[in-house]
Amino acid sequence: MTAAVRCEGLEVHAGAKRLLGPLDLEVARGEHLLLCGPSGCGKTTLLRALAGLARPSSGRVLLDDTLVSEGARIRVPPQRRGVGFLFQGGALWPHMSVGGTLEFVLSQAGVARAERARRRDELLEWVELAGYEARKPGTLSGGEAQRLALARALAVRPRLLLLDEPLGPLDAELRGALLERLGRLHDQFDLTVIHVTHDPQEAAGIADREVRMRAGVLLPS
Repeated sequence: MTAAVRCEGLEVHAGAKRLLGPLDLEVARGEHLLLCGPSGCGKTTLLRALAGLARPSSGRVLLDDTLVSEGARIRVPPQRRGVGFLFQGGALWPHMSVGGTLEFVLSQAGVARAERARRRDELLEWVELAGYEARKPGTLSGGEAQRLALARALAVRPRLLLLDEPLGPLDAELRGALLERLGRLHDQFDLTVIHVTHDPQEAAGIADREVRMRAGVLLPS
């Protein structure tokens, strides 16, 4: 089976401080990988390196067998990687409405103006936010805000979906509902998912495999 993600000797530094690696990781296409570890162990840095938002110091990253970074050289920019990213805490743009958020992402992805409204409405249906187009993030509940963040991550029709502590701000009931939705979307769109959490029980029911990280490296399975 083709690897959706392959990291070979990946390292990320901030100045002289090593944040990540050296790290080797392979994720199969269509796999839902749970990446667990304590805060500050490098989980988010790994996601950012895969998305092209953090520049590696050394090593190689391949997505669907395409070399996207080699050493410190970024070969494929973030917007061309086919990656959706649900950031920790949602990281929504407070000045943009729900509809405006999705339309902006679609426009940046090169979707034609005539097509944007249809795609926006489709996304809102997927996450059960139809009718919320004019609302601002500050008026949404925690669950609604996370669903908007998920819709934004899915707007580019990614092959790879990166989830950074997606359930952190939610109570138990909303966590269960979002996990169920993530499971359905994973199957519906044949997504590869890397799901970062500090709680290994968080998504054990829908993940295919669990990998643990500590101090910037993966622990033996």
